[in-house]
Amino acid sequence: MGEAPGRAGEHLTIASPQPEPDLALVVPVYNEAENFPRFYESIVASVQTPWRLLVVYDREEDTTLPVARAIAAKDGRVELVLNTGRGVLGALKTGLARPSHGWVVVTMADGSDDHRQIDQMVALAREGAEVVAPSRYMRGGAQHGAPLVKSTLSRLAGLTLKLLGRLPTADPTNNYKLYSTDFLRSVSIESTGGFEVALELTVKAHLQGRRIVELPTVWQERTAGSSRFQLGKWLPRYLRWYVAAFARR
Repeated sequence: MGEAPGRAGEHLTIASPQPEPDLALVVPVYNEAENFPRFYESIVASVQTPWRLLVVYDREEDTTLPVARAIAAKDGRVELVLNTGRGVLGALKTGLARPSHGWVVVTMADGSDDHRQIDQMVALAREGAEVVAPSRYMRGGAQHGAPLVKSTLSRLAGLTLKLLGRLPTADPTNNYKLYSTDFLRSVSIESTGGFEVALELTVKAHLQGRRIVELPTVWQERTAGSSRFQLGKWLPRYLRWYVAAFARR
């Protein structure tokens, strides 16, 4: 361990590099100051698997940053990562590309995801699953508070893809998923909108013959802040991957 110069009059301590844990949690943020402390506390309380948290942000004006930086100063597992692209699509691509090994879980800072499932997701990955998909639309799953049109289209897409397209999950549009880094390195993300990335990756994993496992989850609508989901703008982009799912047949 040594010292390096920082600003005038101070020195920065350089610690020996620590190996990355096998689990990286990727959370894109945009003005989530109200939600982020609860989100972080949920991760800490729920996840026993060693983890690091990659907080991907767009700009310095993001209200999340002061809160996240205060937490990161006390918890070295929390890392702030500047989005190398634009918007939620760039944030997801930036976060998914960063881990070099193990598994990546995408989760949202709005409190919608049940983090108590993450250890189970990792256990399934250790048994060979390369995509683990928490599902709102299987037995034991539920969705509370989502807009009716959005939830209806999502449910219909998931169920038809499972029944007709033979996808192993009824909820491919849910972004709360685990991916193996081996699978992520085998594909290029082609999405152009944002949250349709989850559907794209699930379809590509299916077409590659990768093992996809689902488990029930309960999803809660956010209670603070506003969502960046834009149904009208992104629906055609979802349709691209919906159609692609049938290519295998």
